[in-house]
Amino acid sequence: MLHSWLPFLIYGILALVIPGSMMWMSFKFAQRPAGRTRARTVPFESGVSTGPLPRQRFSVSFYLTAMLFIVFDIEIVFLYPLAVQLHALGWFGFAELAFFIVILLVAYVYIWRKGALNW
Repeated sequence: MLHSWLPFLIYGILALVIPGSMMWMSFKFAQRPAGRTRARTVPFESGVSTGPLPRQRFSVSFYLTAMLFIVFDIEIVFLYPLAVQLHALGWFGFAELAFFIVILLVAYVYIWRKGALNW
């Protein structure tokens, strides 16, 4: 019985040993800074200093556009399984795919005409 569980045991051991060894090596070999300076405590990301936080608010249209992007992105993901099985589904699958794309296009044109994408 152990023979059938051996790969899972090896995987579990590696899943614990690799992150543990990385953490141990980072503490063991890391260079410690001489002291805390102001330059070291300032957040720094992607080569740009963050500076003071902006006090401006985003408009609701920005969030609406973001939500619409997520919705359409998720709906496009549903096209992948249909595309993979399109040959096996035959003409029914093609009609279903065409119908789904038409619904997406109608929804996209509707939100475009309503001005939901203008922010």
